[in-house]
Amino acid sequence: MSNQTLMTPQQFEQALRAKGAFYHIHHPYHKAMHNGEATREQIQGWVANRFYYQSRIPLKDAAIMANCPDPATRRKWVQRILDHDGPADGEGGIEAWLRLGEAVGLDAEVLQSERMVLPGVRFAVDAYVNFARRAVWQEAACSSLTELFAPEIHQSRLDSWPQHYPWIEEAGYGYFRSRLSQARRDVEHGLALALKYCNTVEKQQRMLEILQFKLDILWTMLDAMTMAYSLQRPPYHTVTDSAVWHQGKLL
Repeated sequence: MSNQTLMTPQQFEQALRAKGAFYHIHHPYHKAMHNGEATREQIQGWVANRFYYQSRIPLKDAAIMANCPDPATRRKWVQRILDHDGPADGEGGIEAWLRLGEAVGLDAEVLQSERMVLPGVRFAVDAYVNFARRAVWQEAACSSLTELFAPEIHQSRLDSWPQHYPWIEEAGYGYFRSRLSQARRDVEHGLALALKYCNTVEKQQRMLEILQFKLDILWTMLDAMTMAYSLQRPPYHTVTDSAVWHQGKLL
């Protein structure tokens, strides 16, 4: 730490953006989906496990708001909850993800039951929500800055999936389209918070570590899916062919 100096806002933003080298778009599982090399099982497994992440985003954002004393920030942040939960039944990002599930051949009940969620995915996502509940609100808010890299990943799916997976119904791509603009809006707000809050060397370095923590979560989710759907080594594969792992929230 003694050899580090305070970065200018421009340098700090560049350091944050440089973390994109570790975004899960570079994971072999995601590369296989992008290149048309994923099987139907692998696509369905990704959609089902990623639904658990999507369903927990409003809980994460509500935790951040609960710890935030600033009304102006809360007024902006609540939009993220509305984006995912929707302003009414049948609307919002979670509902759009259910339509994606249907487009790849999974009933909404299957996704909502969480029975396809792998333990590694559940642990990683729950760690993210728990961090948001316990961290300083600015740090929890800025953990969302993987949104810096999100438009690229959504666009890549829109560009490649219809070409490689004609069996996926077109109606399923609504979530990716909506996030192109929503993510850019969220980045603008989140980045402004980070640049304002991180005004010491210690805060800048900690925020870079927090962003890496979020990247670790996304990468670990794909590691779990790789074991289960690519290598055919799901949890307990050496002792049973059944999905014996716990499938619900215990606390």
